Amino acid sequence: MSGGDPSAPPRPGNVLQAIHERMADLRPSERKVAQVVLANPGRVVRMTLAEAAQAATVSEPTVIRFCEGIGLPGFQHLKLELARNSAFGVSATHSVIAPDDAPQQVTDKIFEYTLTSLDHARRRLDPATLAQVIDLLAAAPRIEFMGMGASGIVALDAQQKFPLFGRPCGASIDHHQQYMLAMTMEPGDVLVAISHRGETRSLLQVVEAARARGVTVIALTGQTGSLSAAADVALIVETLDNTNVFTPTISRIAALVVVDVLSTAVALRMPAAKTERLAQMKRALTCMRTGGSQSGDEAAVC
Repeated sequence: MSGGDPSAPPRPGNVLQAIHERMADLRPSERKVAQVVLANPGRVVRMTLAEAAQAATVSEPTVIRFCEGIGLPGFQHLKLELARNSAFGVSATHSVIAPDDAPQQVTDKIFEYTLTSLDHARRRLDPATLAQVIDLLAAAPRIEFMGMGASGIVALDAQQKFPLFGRPCGASIDHHQQYMLAMTMEPGDVLVAISHRGETRSLLQVVEAARARGVTVIALTGQTGSLSAAADVALIVETLDNTNVFTPTISRIAALVVVDVLSTAVALRMPAAKTERLAQMKRALTCMRTGGSQSGDEAAVC
């Protein structure tokens, strides 16, 4: 009997990763189908059911059982998921960088892994929590972003977008400064604590101090843990876990994208007058960078 549940809904996200995860639960004949799919997913997208069965040297019902074993209703659903996968990269297990990879291989693998992991994170973002976070940021009189290491880079990037948030924003990556800021924040202010693992002791101390003063704490983290439990609201940005030594910090990239989402969503709520001031600021920055060498309407602004 196949280990998959035929009544289960199609698994969201990366179908190639789903195959790897469920491989041990499949029948030997179904594993033959899995091997064909993993070896050349792009080719399977162009196959008929009969051709897939022939390539795996199994029966057509076996191919259907394989699809059900990975949480898909049938072969057409498998092809659809594989086609979606091709738009967002490949399974993380196919993107592991080897010491002898040529520069082009490194390029392809990093881009593929990044695209796949970003899509994975997007699919798992909770819309209700995202909307709640946007509401809190839009209403806050003051926002402080805090993180350490790679998460500190995200905090600094968020602070740089303060015009989009439309209110005073700060960012600190030093523990002592973070603690001092937390102790001077007021009720109604928002602290966005950023940590992929959510277990950084120093950041947890800052969160505790801020909440004691009535500050609203938003956790931007990759998983449930100590930080998500300590925060008022936890926005989980789950990325694919890849411990390969050469793999870039995908959690940082995903968090940066989420910050872009938050700042843009808050900016869209601004009244027309503030939106126009943002547009003027961008035009002025363009003039400053180019020394005023603009044409048409842009030249008039300069």
